[in-house]
Amino acid sequence: MQKENLVLIGNGMAGVRTLEELLKLAPDHYNITVFGEEPYGNYNRIMLSPVLASEKTIEQIMLNGEQWYIDNGITLHKGKKVEQINRARREVIATDGTVAHYDRLIIATGSVPFMLPLPGADKAGVIGFRDIKDVDTMLDTASQYQHAVVIGGGLLGLEAANGLMKQGMNVTVVHLLDTLMERQLDKPAAAMLQKSLAERGMTFLMEHSTAEILGQERVTAVRFKNGTEIPADLVVMAVGIKPNTELGKSAGLYCERGIVVSDTMQTITDPKIYAIGECVQHRGIAYGLVAPLFEQAKVAANHLAKHGIARYVGTVTSTKLKVTGIELFSAGDFIGNDKTEDIVFKDAASGTYKKIVLQDNQVKGAVLYGDTVDGSWYFQLMKDGTDVSAFRDTLLFGQHHLGDSGHNPDTRVASLPDNAEICGCNGVCKGDIVKAITEKKLFTLDEVRAHTKASASCGSCTGLVESLLAHTVGGDYSATPKTKPLCKCTDYTHDDIRHGIIQHSLKTMPAVREHFEWKTPDGCPSCRNALNYYLLCAYPTEYVDDAQSRYINERAHGNIQKDGSYSVVPRMFGGMCTSDQLRAIADVADKYQVPTMKVTGGQRIDMFGIKKEQLPAMWKDLSAAGFVSGHAYGKAMRTVKTCVGSEWCRFGTQDSTGLGVKLEELTWGSWMPHKFKLAVSGCPRNCAEATIKDIGVVCVDSGYELHIGGNGGIKVRVTDLLCKVATEEEVLEYTGAFCQFYREDAHYLERTAPWIERVGLEKVKTAILGDAANRKALYERFLISQQPAQIDPWKARADGAEAAEFTPIMIEA
Repeated sequence: MQKENLVLIGNGMAGVRTLEELLKLAPDHYNITVFGEEPYGNYNRIMLSPVLASEKTIEQIMLNGEQWYIDNGITLHKGKKVEQINRARREVIATDGTVAHYDRLIIATGSVPFMLPLPGADKAGVIGFRDIKDVDTMLDTASQYQHAVVIGGGLLGLEAANGLMKQGMNVTVVHLLDTLMERQLDKPAAAMLQKSLAERGMTFLMEHSTAEILGQERVTAVRFKNGTEIPADLVVMAVGIKPNTELGKSAGLYCERGIVVSDTMQTITDPKIYAIGECVQHRGIAYGLVAPLFEQAKVAANHLAKHGIARYVGTVTSTKLKVTGIELFSAGDFIGNDKTEDIVFKDAASGTYKKIVLQDNQVKGAVLYGDTVDGSWYFQLMKDGTDVSAFRDTLLFGQHHLGDSGHNPDTRVASLPDNAEICGCNGVCKGDIVKAITEKKLFTLDEVRAHTKASASCGSCTGLVESLLAHTVGGDYSATPKTKPLCKCTDYTHDDIRHGIIQHSLKTMPAVREHFEWKTPDGCPSCRNALNYYLLCAYPTEYVDDAQSRYINERAHGNIQKDGSYSVVPRMFGGMCTSDQLRAIADVADKYQVPTMKVTGGQRIDMFGIKKEQLPAMWKDLSAAGFVSGHAYGKAMRTVKTCVGSEWCRFGTQDSTGLGVKLEELTWGSWMPHKFKLAVSGCPRNCAEATIKDIGVVCVDSGYELHIGGNGGIKVRVTDLLCKVATEEEVLEYTGAFCQFYREDAHYLERTAPWIERVGLEKVKTAILGDAANRKALYERFLISQQPAQIDPWKARADGAEAAEFTPIMIEA
C-alpha cells in the first residue's frame, strides 16, 4: 500500500501526542513531516516554570528528542515557521521556502500570550511567558538586573514571579482584581495564597491598572493609572493566552475564538485538515490544560488511522498546581450559587483550606489549599455524579476516612517514604513509581501501570497511584477519563459493552467484537477475560465458559506458586470440619507427599507443592472424601469465615457457624468480577472480622446487620452498613441480591470496595432496599446462575475433562 503524506504544523505537546497515538494504531500508514518554529525537539511546555526556577534543565523536560523522530521515520523541520497553507495544491510552505505536500494535515499551532497594547510595550525587556526563548530572556535579565514586574496574578504570572524571585530579583505582581487566581480559587483560598507568597518575599499591587511602560530603548519603570510608578528592568505580561489562529485564518478555515472543529477534530471547513490543542475551538470551548489536549489527540489519531469510531465530546477539567511549594487544587463550580451547599474547613495556622460545593448530594466543585491529596478523588466523584450522602459527614476528611486504616495524616501518599509499598500485589514501592513517572515522563494511570505494574492487578491501590501521579506531575496529570475504554482493542467502555451484550442479545465473543468493531480480530488477554465473564454473567445457562479466556490459576483450578507447583485448598463450608474430613486430607497429603500444609485466614487447609500433572488424581481422592473445590484461585466466591457463635460462645447472639454454612452453600461456585469473601460474626465483638469482607454479617440480639464493601490487604476498607434484617431467610435473600447486583454492575477486576466508592452506596441501597421486587428479581437471577456454576470443577477434571491441560509436554531429543 502506498503511504499517504501527513504533515503536522506545530511541534508541541498536542501535535506530537497525536503522532504518538497514531503510531500505535497505524505505524506504516503515513509519511510524516513535522514543522516546528522552535529549534528544539518536543518538550513539556508546562515544565518551563521549574526551568525558570532552576529546578529542572531543558534536557529534563524534553519529551521526545531528535532520535525519536529518526527512529519513527519522521522528517522534522525544526526552527521553520509555516507561513502558508495552499489548500488547492495541498501544500504547506515555510518561511525559508521549504514545501511539503500533504494528504492529511494537522494544525497544532497552540496559543500565543496576550500582550496588553500599552504605550511602551514594544521596549526591550517586555516579554510574555510562553516558550524556552522567554525563559532564556528572563534568566539572562535576572543575571544583570534587579527589578521585575509581572502583570497578571493568574497561574502563569505567579509561576513566572516565583521563578524570577528564585533567580534573586525583586518581584512585584500587578493584578487588576482584588484576588489572585480568580479562575481557580475562591477568595479565602486566594487570600491564604497571597499571604503565604508575601511572606516569601513577593510584593503585590492588587487592583492596579497599568497605564504605560517607561524607558528609552529598554524598560526602566511602570506607571499605573493612579499615577504611581515602580522601577522595572523586566516586565512579564501574563494576562492570558489566545488561540493561535493566524495560519488557519490565512488558509480560509472558519475561525471564531479558535479554529472551529467537529467531534472528529476535523476542521469544519476542510475535512482533510485536522486541528487540535490550544488553537482549537470545540463546541464553543478553547482548552488550555493538558488532559483535554491529549483526549483530542487520541480522537484525531483514531480517525487518521481510518478507524473512524472515536468522538471528542469535551472534557471536565481540574487544576492541580504547585506555587512555591504550596499545593492547590480546584475543579468544577467551586463558587456555588443559591442552589448549592458548601462544606468548608479552614485552618489558617496549618495552611489548610478545603471547600466542597454540593448540590443534591453530588459534588459540583472543590477548591483545596495546602492539602490536595484528595483532589483527584473529589474530581472523580464529581465526574461520576456519585451520591455522597452516605459519607457526607466525613467527606471533607478525604478518601482515607472511608476505610483506610491509616487515619494518621503521616500515611498520606505524598509524605510516604520512597520504600513504602504502594502496590502489594506486585511489590511496587512509592520510589519506583515516582522514578518511572519522572524519568519516562508518564502522564496517565495506564502509562504508570504499563511501566511499573502498580495498580495493574487487584486495583485496590488505584487511588493511591493516581494521587501519587497527580502529586508528582502536578498540572501535567492526565486523570483517567470517565469514558475509559475496556482495553486498547476498543474505544467502548465496560458499561457500553455490558449494556450492548444485553440490548443486542450478543451471546458469543466474536459477536461482541463484530458488533463493537473491535480493532483486533481476537482481542487481547484483558478483553477476552472480561468478555468471557460478562457473557457468562449475562447468559449463565447458555454461554459456554471459555477456559482459554481465563488466567492460568483458573485454567488449572489451583494457585500456581513461584516454583511452578500448585496449591490445593478443599472447601470447608463455614470453616467447619469433622475428624473424618481432617483424616481424609491427611491421607491425601501423605499419598502425594505434600511438603507444606497451612491453615489459611479463611479457615481452610492449604496444601502446597503439588505438581500440575498430580492435580486430577489428588482431586479425585478429595472428591471421594466429599470435598469440592475451594475456588481459592478464582475471580469467584472464596470463603465464608465464621466464629463459633451461640452454640459455644457465651457472648454469641445467633448461630453464626450455621448461618455461615448456609451462606457458603448458597454462594459457592459463583463467578465474580474479582475475588469475593464473606464472614459471619456471632456478636458485635466481631471475631470473624466481618467488617472487612465483601459481605459481612454481624449477629445481634434482634437480628442480623448486613455490611458490604469491606476490604483487607494493603488498603483496608471498613464495610458500609447496608441494612439490618430479622431472619436468616432475609440474610440469604439480601446476600444473593447483593451478589447479583455486584456481578451485573461492577467492571471485571473491580472489587466491591472500589466499586461502591465509584458508584456510591446510595445506588446499591436503592437497588437492594428501595425496590423489593427488584431485590427479589436479583436474587432469582443469582439462583439461576448458580445452577450451572455449582458443578465441582475438580470432580469433572478428575473424571477426564480437559485432560490436555494437565498432561506434561514431552520433548524428544
